[in-house]
Amino acid sequence: MHNEHPIVSREEWQKARLELLARERELTHLRDRLSEQRRALPWVRVEKDYVFDGADGPKSFEQLFDGRSQLVIYHFMFQPEAETPCKSCSFWADTFNGIVPHLAARDVAFCAVSRAPAKKLQAFEERMGWTFPWYSSGATSFNYDFAVSFTPEQVKQPDALYNFGTYKEAGVDMPGASAFTRDERGSIFHTYSTYGRGIDALNGAYQYIDLTPNGRAEAGLPDPMSWVRYHDEY
Repeated sequence: MHNEHPIVSREEWQKARLELLARERELTHLRDRLSEQRRALPWVRVEKDYVFDGADGPKSFEQLFDGRSQLVIYHFMFQPEAETPCKSCSFWADTFNGIVPHLAARDVAFCAVSRAPAKKLQAFEERMGWTFPWYSSGATSFNYDFAVSFTPEQVKQPDALYNFGTYKEAGVDMPGASAFTRDERGSIFHTYSTYGRGIDALNGAYQYIDLTPNGRAEAGLPDPMSWVRYHDEY
């Protein structure tokens, strides 16, 4: 591959790079406009009193906000009967530790939520060295209500289930991220959710890989992410 790639002078490279920079700037401005539209979406009041289980015991939905007015939840695929979670979600989770204090400084709480019991979450986060908040929703309908978990009967149906009805091959658990806000009276509102490729931008490692000549190099794999391992298994 390297032998076939064009090799040019620094001046020619800079000209090509500036042409690409113009398109990158267009994308940046479009992303800014999309972010404005995302913030302008209407909200839905969360009516259910979900209770989550974590290392520090049961927590209400409001307690997940940790005193802040905004909350982002990563929907982490970890089925109750499994001993380990989704490798792809774990790939995403490897970037979570460092962001928690930065988000908190902007009035945003963060946590991951899975259906597996809290003891399994604690065992795996200890193995991985993760410190971000991670809670079990296994005793609630939370995952089902926010369209990241589906019953076996639902999965067998021919209708699209996942990603707002655009993806038919949904499994029992699927990934995503959701944002919430709460007012001074404690009312909680669902403001945004994203699924599928929508969570792509939340993976910092992929953004660096995209800068390289080979890129993700996933096209010839049996599954695009079949190369991913838990970080202690490479």
